[in-house]
Amino acid sequence: MDLKFSKTHEWVKVEGNIATIGLTDFAQDQLGDIVYAEPEPEGTVVELEGIIGTVESVKAASDLYAPVSGEIVEANFDIEDEPEMINQAPWDTWFVKIDMADPSELDALLDKDAYDAFCKEEQA
Repeated sequence: MDLKFSKTHEWVKVEGNIATIGLTDFAQDQLGDIVYAEPEPEGTVVELEGIIGTVESVKAASDLYAPVSGEIVEANFDIEDEPEMINQAPWDTWFVKIDMADPSELDALLDKDAYDAFCKEEQA
């Protein structure tokens, strides 16, 4: 699994110029049972760190932020009907796919080891 991670707890999988983005296992674990999820719709142009979706759990509500800028070319509306999929399979459950405007933005993201270390610091 060749993923990149943001400090706002999104994972990114890159295929060509398309970035598939979801919520990390750490984030879903911190949120608890997710009861609502909504991605931003296709055609939405997002800036770096712009909002790409919303999740609500029994504990809190949280936005997902774009780790890359570009246009949302696909949104996973299945998560609106089955938000629990984010808890059950966070690495397989994506929110949006973005056609990246600037792939060099990926350089600012964390690899798995750096992200794991970041999460440990947040818990300390």
